[in-house]
Amino acid sequence: MNEELRSLTERLRSEAGASSTYERLVTAEDPDVLAAALTAPGQPLWARELVAFRLGLAGDRRAFEALVLLLNHRDPQRCASAAHALARLGDPRTARAAAALATNELRVAYALHPVRLLVELRAPEAVPALITTLGRRLRPHDPYRRVALACVEGLGTLGDVRASPVLNEALAHPALAEAAVHALARLPG
Repeated sequence: MNEELRSLTERLRSEAGASSTYERLVTAEDPDVLAAALTAPGQPLWARELVAFRLGLAGDRRAFEALVLLLNHRDPQRCASAAHALARLGDPRTARAAAALATNELRVAYALHPVRLLVELRAPEAVPALITTLGRRLRPHDPYRRVALACVEGLGTLGDVRASPVLNEALAHPALAEAAVHALARLPG
């Protein structure tokens, strides 16, 4: 069992309480059993998260929609687990979905994990989405500095010269300046 799965199962064990369903889903080996639990009516959120995560790690694309919903959840632990599974799922829709979540101004409070996922995926959608998201975070008194910082660091990691203008603009923001300097140093040219 990998460390991410171990952490997830420990967290969800406490949510599940004394449920016999929990043990059945943790030990199930048949992906069809897991997929059935993912779509069965009346399943608690912990059960859907557990099976979506396990299916995602196994590369079973039936988990895609559930994982995207969890990536946009208000609970950061659920977002992190979903991002981890989506990065391993191998579904070509993942980058587009993460970019849509990262750039959605109505859900910007939950954009941190979609931003990090885009960087990990290194998909063509990543740089334009991070530039857009960071540009919006450079307004005075923007409360989403963690999202802005993740964008700055991610743009440095991706090393695309298209990020140069927005990273130069980030230099004027004390909370982002040091990271922007490092990101700019990683750009070619």
